[in-house]
Amino acid sequence: MGKPVAAVIGIGPQNGAAFARRFSKEGYAVALMSRSTGLSETLAGELPDAKPFACDVSDGEAIGTAFAAVTEQMGPVDTVVFNAGSGTWGNIEEVSAEAFERAWRINTMGLFHVAKQVVPGMVQRGAGNIIVVGATASLRGKPFTTAFAPAKAAQRSLAQAMARHLGPKGVHVGLLILDGGVTSPGSEGDPPTKLSADDIAHAAAFLASQPASAWTFELDVRPRMENW
Repeated sequence: MGKPVAAVIGIGPQNGAAFARRFSKEGYAVALMSRSTGLSETLAGELPDAKPFACDVSDGEAIGTAFAAVTEQMGPVDTVVFNAGSGTWGNIEEVSAEAFERAWRINTMGLFHVAKQVVPGMVQRGAGNIIVVGATASLRGKPFTTAFAPAKAAQRSLAQAMARHLGPKGVHVGLLILDGGVTSPGSEGDPPTKLSADDIAHAAAFLASQPASAWTFELDVRPRMENW
């Protein structure tokens, strides 16, 4: 029997790279899924049993094509880490309708399309994890998060609806609420005031390994010096 497959959606130099490295360390084969494959190809060369796949989460057809390729080349997806996110910063007078809609399409509709690809197989197997990377903005709106906060709030509601439906079927949906700035993997940074990307990945792996008798839906993580 081969390794379980983790699909990390959204590969960047901070959280995305850290998620990929952590789940590889946990024994997964990792599908590195992002719109641009430059960093994914580099990571694939560093990690055993990792492969890059082009995937634009704002395009439902592209998501379907990407997951078909993952299934064909790596096998069924056991764990998804939905790290794709986008938002234009600005207040209601500054943000365009196009930017507002795009934030929703990536954060919320993107999660919907990804879930539609993986949920049938997970339900059939009676097992699986969908870990969604959220933000404090999902809980409150500020002037400069006029586009971002509504998108993350909708994403949180979608994840909650999925969790309540899929939990009894054996599929764990968990939401990581990130509260604070993030340092790059392996960076010393400023630990008292910033989240470590490696430590965020540790929290995601924790959610994906929880026993079913004590599943967490929402886990908020912040540096100890964050004002909340």
